Amino acid sequence: MNLRFNSCIGAAILGAGLFVAGSGNARAQSGATAPDPRDAALKKVRLDQRLNQQVPTDLAFQDEQGKSVRLSDYLGSKPVMLMMIQFRCTMLCAEQVRVLTDSLKQIQFTPGKEFNLLIVSIDPREGPELGKDMKDRLMAEYGRPQADAGWRFLTGSKATIDRLAAAVGFHYYLDTLTDQYAHPDGVMILTPEGKVSHYYFRLDYPPRDMRLGLVEASKNRIGSPLDALALLCFHYNPTTGKYALAVMALVRTLGIVTVALIIGGVVIARRRDRMGAHSLAAAGLAGKG
Repeated sequence: MNLRFNSCIGAAILGAGLFVAGSGNARAQSGATAPDPRDAALKKVRLDQRLNQQVPTDLAFQDEQGKSVRLSDYLGSKPVMLMMIQFRCTMLCAEQVRVLTDSLKQIQFTPGKEFNLLIVSIDPREGPELGKDMKDRLMAEYGRPQADAGWRFLTGSKATIDRLAAAVGFHYYLDTLTDQYAHPDGVMILTPEGKVSHYYFRLDYPPRDMRLGLVEASKNRIGSPLDALALLCFHYNPTTGKYALAVMALVRTLGIVTVALIIGGVVIARRRDRMGAHSLAAAGLAGKG
């Protein structure tokens, strides 16, 4: 599934769009028909859903402390929530992390405990200091100090970033004139084994759906019995990036519950009959005595 973003909230798209429009007018006025290569490049900005795709776990990054890490350091036991942005972008990227943080506040799961959260820079020129600045700001807003160990801001080389982006279907473009990136928005969830399992996009990251996505990605190793029950009735829809009620699954679940209640009722009734019979027998023996 391809999600195309022909217009972006970020300065990258805005600046590039103005240039494209202006250059198009210039070509029209001059009668030139040569296509602007930027037009084609911007049309490639999209998020391809590559569900069940294995990401390369050997990718090397630096975290916000300047420590050398690998993607595999955050996999193995917990699902991973992943977002790719430019740290110094104050438009789309800032809005993405704001929406994400607001959603995280409404989820009982905490980074570092039930899952790991990785914010990866798509700009190879950015370093750990920018990641630390962003983390300090977001951690203060999030208000859960225990999330420090599980919420990481990673920077790396262009080759490393491109390998990760290709694996998750994240297509972006550097506008060299504005020095900004045109890119889609999105949050991805990886299984503990490093396979892509869920996408959330269009600046809509519903807390309930993200919680269910983490539970499903973990194969019910996190969450409550109610989460497991909810996953029987709600199925993830890749087209919308949300969980929708599965009518047939709900009917089956209700049927199973109904049968279980009937069986339980029969068992209880039989036990009461046996207890009543025992009581009558005991009373009869007492009367004879």
